[in-house]
Parts: sequence; C-alpha cells; structure tokens
Amino acid sequence: MGKKLYSFIIGTGCHIPEIVVKNSDFQNHVFYELNGNRIDRTPEEITRKFEEITGIKERRYASDDLLTSDISYFAAKTAIETAMIDKESLDYIICAHNFGDIRPNNRRTELVPNLAARVKYKLQIKNPKTVAYDLPFGCPGWLQGLIHADCFIKTGLAKRVLVIGAEILSRVCDPHDRDSMIYADGAGAAILEGRDTGTEVGIISHSTRSDTYKHCHLLTMGRSNNPDYPGDELFLKMHGHTLYKYALKVVPECIKESIDKAGLSIEDIDRVLLHQANEKMDVEILKRLFRLYGIKNPSPEFISHILPMSISWLGNSSVATIPTLLDLILKNKMEKYSLPEHDIIIFASVGAGMNVNSIVYKF
Repeated sequence: MGKKLYSFIIGTGCHIPEIVVKNSDFQNHVFYELNGNRIDRTPEEITRKFEEITGIKERRYASDDLLTSDISYFAAKTAIETAMIDKESLDYIICAHNFGDIRPNNRRTELVPNLAARVKYKLQIKNPKTVAYDLPFGCPGWLQGLIHADCFIKTGLAKRVLVIGAEILSRVCDPHDRDSMIYADGAGAAILEGRDTGTEVGIISHSTRSDTYKHCHLLTMGRSNNPDYPGDELFLKMHGHTLYKYALKVVPECIKESIDKAGLSIEDIDRVLLHQANEKMDVEILKRLFRLYGIKNPSPEFISHILPMSISWLGNSSVATIPTLLDLILKNKMEKYSLPEHDIIIFASVGAGMNVNSIVYKF
C-alpha cells in the first residue's frame, strides 16, 4: 500500500502595512448611494453606524512605493524563513489576488507577468520547476490555493507549495462609497508540505461552491457613486445587503459539508478562522452553523473563544485576511488565542463569484 500524504503547514508569514487609517479619517468624505443619490446623513453618523455593523475601527493601507507583488514577496519571504527550507525546493508558488499590481498614479491592473512570477523573481528562485501561477477567486482565493496545493501534494505532483494571498484594495476604493471603508491592504502566506505521518493531520477535508447563476454580480467593478466624479476609474462595488443574506445562508452549509466529509461534528472543532469581512456577519455565520447542529444561542463568551477576529484593526484585506490571522495566532500575536497540536480548526471564506469554500485542518 502506498503512502498517504497529508498537506501540513510548515511556515507562515504576513505583511501588515504601516499606514493606519481610522474611521475618523473618512469624516470629510461625501457619500452617495449606488444609484447616485447623495446620502442624507452626516459623515459622523455614517462612520458611527459603519463601525457598529462591521466592527471596523481602523484599517491598514500600503504606502505609495509598494505594489501587491511587493507585499506578497514580504509575506512569502517570512514564510520561507519560518519554515526553514531551501526556497529552491518549492514546487509551486500560487498567488491569490483579484487586482494584480495597481500603481497609485496609474490605476490600471498589471497582470503581465503574473504576480506569482513577480514574487518568484523577487525571491531570486532559479529553479525552473518551481511553477508560479495566479489564482483570482475573490476573497476565498487563498483557501482555494490551499485546496490546489493539497491536490498537488496528494497526487504526488508536489512536495512543497507556497500559497500567498495579497491585495491592495485601497487603490480600487471609491471615496464616495461608504462600503469602501470596509477595505484594507495586506498579504499573508503559508507553505504546505506533504507528510506521511501515519495519522490524520493538516488538511483533512474541504468543500467549495460557486453560485454564479443568481449571484455572479454581487461584487463587481463600476464607476464612482458620485455622478460628478471627474475620473474614469472603475471601483470595487458591492450589493452589501444581498451579499450579507447570501453569506448567512450558504457559508454555514459549506462549512458543515466540510465537517461532514471529515467524519467530524461541530463539537470536535476548536477554532473557526473566517474571512474577516464584517464582524456582525461572521458572528451570525457562526451562530447559524451551530443551529445546523441543533445548538441554539451559543454565549457571546463562547463565540469570542472559538472565533478569533482581527477586523477591528486590520479591516477586510480580502484574500489576505485568513493567512494574516493565522500567522498572527501562530506567532503569539493574538492575545488569548493559540493553535496547539491536535487542535482541529475550520478555515472558511466567501467572496466575489459568488464563491464559498471551507477547509477542515488538524494541527
């Protein structure tokens, strides 16, 4: 009988930009609805309600001298150093993102060469067998990269895979759209290695779905909400209320499917690392997951225990939120949280597509 390989995380890294943008920094903005009507509330009222709903108090923006490929490189370099491996031993570099490199003075997407190739170049990896490719999959892109890596490892096509999630969303934010206050910049990375441990560790199961028939355009690109905006840039646009309802229904189902595939129950799960998109939404997703198992009204203390959150100070950095959160916990930078050996956790995300995925992982 052949070896049964499991995909295990051996190193992580992240890059958290230095520029801190607080909610108060938006109080000189004039906000409009998607239909172009000016919102008849003061910026102070808008930002106060925004913080109440999302839990976001501040976010991080990349400095003008950095591109997404740069912060991807920073996170990747740290992951390699943490794993203590030879960078030339990597079989794949997968870079999950949505907008490529965007320069602050020329907001056009740069995708040639792809970001993974740019990162490989910055790492000065000479090995031509280190295959570098990009994965645009909305906010769940980093998790989908882990799923790709797991498939490569379990089929013998790879031993080590570097998966990066990075985004500079501040350069696709409409200054007249209150939803843009959600978005942030950042990068996170992890290295997966195939291990024959004789017992289940690493990625145990996963589940993914794409609901394009009715929900393809809940996140899309469009002109500024301000009808008099002078530029012709396209900004990230979100149908927030519909997306919220979709996530509450579909994400718990996808998570349960991955738990069922692993032959486990909710009682076996020690932590849930959700995409940090909206604090209120993430808490409600967790509550609805428990309801699928017949557990009603888990206490706020229990939710806080099982659901680490970084959104209050890092905002929503899309594909970077989960790998950044993971790196912070593993390096003891998240108070009250750790991931000891034998812990079983859930990674789950939802985003443009609409795409949803979930991974069951055992340390």
